[in-house]
Amino acid sequence: MWPFKSYKTLADSGLLRNSIDYHSHLLPGVDDGVRDVEDTLAILDNFEKQGVKELWLTPHIMEDIPNTTEGLKEHFARLKSVYTGGIKLHLAAEYMLDTLFDDRLSAGDLLPLGELGTHLLVETSYFSSPMGLYDTLSAIKSKGYYPVLAHPERYQYMSEKDYKRLKAMDVKLQLNWASLAGRYGRPEQKKAEWLVKNNMYSVVGSDTHRLSMRHWEMKVDSSVLKKLASSSVLIESGDWNL
Repeated sequence: MWPFKSYKTLADSGLLRNSIDYHSHLLPGVDDGVRDVEDTLAILDNFEKQGVKELWLTPHIMEDIPNTTEGLKEHFARLKSVYTGGIKLHLAAEYMLDTLFDDRLSAGDLLPLGELGTHLLVETSYFSSPMGLYDTLSAIKSKGYYPVLAHPERYQYMSEKDYKRLKAMDVKLQLNWASLAGRYGRPEQKKAEWLVKNNMYSVVGSDTHRLSMRHWEMKVDSSVLKKLASSSVLIESGDWNL
């Protein structure tokens, strides 16, 4: 007989109340995320109703989307000038580990994650590891930053052995809420559940790209939510030394 599982939405779980979203694409018109400010404001209003208290806007920077630090700061200033809600907004970036990133790291031209400016949100291809991945992560640390790997559960080439190696290097892992609901596929969901149950994640994010991505309505295994609630993933940003 199959064991009975119960499910609960993120909204009903209460985990979003007073939470910090460390990964979103809500800065309008700069990448493959939200296109206009009206949608951004609508999403932020929805997030505030769910109890989100802080949110990091983390637009892509990669060879195909070569945003600049100054350009993103200008877009962020325009958004803040029209946003009147109660969520505290921050600007960082999600960096693809490509040759463009190598140049930016060398030049120190970066938008770090965290109020202390000591973390960098990075990503790779979903399908294959970049050449010299661990060397690049070590180079980030040598510059005084902690790498935060975005949605590691989505990387098809990664195994449990890889995740353990990353944690041993003090690379922090960021969970996408939608992964727990199977929105990216069952393999990604299983990886996310394993990472939760083994206390591998450090922070969470919605990775929201559009108005229709209503992650608080997603149903998740209640046992996974219970494990998350008792872990260090949902601690205050100050406790995470950001």
